[in-house]
Amino acid sequence: MPRAKWVVGVLTVALLGAGIGMLRSTEGGRPTAATAADALPSRALGLSGHRRLVEQLEHAGQHIPGRGARPARATALTPMRAARPLRLHIASLGVDLPLGGDGAETSWDHDSPAPGSAGTAVVTTADLRLAELRRGLTIEIPRADRRTAVFTVDRVSPTGVSGRGQRPGRAQLRLISGETTVLARLTGQHRTG
Repeated sequence: MPRAKWVVGVLTVALLGAGIGMLRSTEGGRPTAATAADALPSRALGLSGHRRLVEQLEHAGQHIPGRGARPARATALTPMRAARPLRLHIASLGVDLPLGGDGAETSWDHDSPAPGSAGTAVVTTADLRLAELRRGLTIEIPRADRRTAVFTVDRVSPTGVSGRGQRPGRAQLRLISGETTVLARLTGQHRTG
């Protein structure tokens, strides 16, 4: 009986090796759904659902990320109604400051749209380490309407961000501290507790 197990093991390894070799040789190592499903004897290997799974992923347009894959990019949302901003919250920097009027440590420029509404809201603050922010991190601004506008960082510039990248009709945030400027877009909102 041990010899029969050995023979089955050798055949299984040979079958897998041949299947992998066939997969690598198709289209420069990138098999299509048809060749990937037909190259290996799926039923013999107990992978009867393999072909169906490959087809579902292909038709759904999904991508299985590999090494070096970029994180999914957050999409912009429809702007919110205008409401007075109350606080500036940046969890990655440990910042939670009140948004005051002119002369306050952190203030919203009243000549710009309210954070979360259509246009580019401008918030200035003193001595924040904005250069430590990275693309994809979030900035939250709780507002007087009991909603919190969530912005995702698009760009961080130590010398200021030009008007390039601003999109009319979208809700954006320009956060300025000293020489560093951050440009972010509205990507979420939630009810403030």
